[in-house]
Amino acid sequence: MNGLSNYIINSLDGVVSRELIVFIISMLPILELRGGLIASAFLGIEMWKGIAICVIGNILPVPIILTLVTPLFNMLKKTKYIRPLVEKLENRAMKKKDSIGKYQFLGLMLFVGIPLPGTGAWTGSLVAALLDMKFKKAFPAVILGILMATVIMTVVSYVIPGFFF
Repeated sequence: MNGLSNYIINSLDGVVSRELIVFIISMLPILELRGGLIASAFLGIEMWKGIAICVIGNILPVPIILTLVTPLFNMLKKTKYIRPLVEKLENRAMKKKDSIGKYQFLGLMLFVGIPLPGTGAWTGSLVAALLDMKFKKAFPAVILGILMATVIMTVVSYVIPGFFF
């Protein structure tokens, strides 16, 4: 488990429930469902309960990102001090556009679903919004990607360790 997940677990353990810790991790960019399922297994949460918590936590930010990020970025780019940060985020996200742009739905689904560094629902939704993908096309692609990542990460977090421990 990475340092950020450990920090969150150590900071919140005993303060809030294990399930809420996993839910928070699943909602955060970078960690998302991947970190949430690993944390869920580490914290001893039953597999099916952990899956449900992580999927819901990872899905919640998606509609917000898809619908609000472009207007928010446009507004923030008007401010002198925040513009460089917004442009940096846009440029970083747009570096991933080749993975998504050409194939749209399938590209976005695979981008979100294959758990590699720099991929996931947050980045996928951001790139989809910046590419002006329609919500009714982008949202289902992200959901299917999250479900694909769920299968892969459940095997990594629960099934494989179950053979050894």
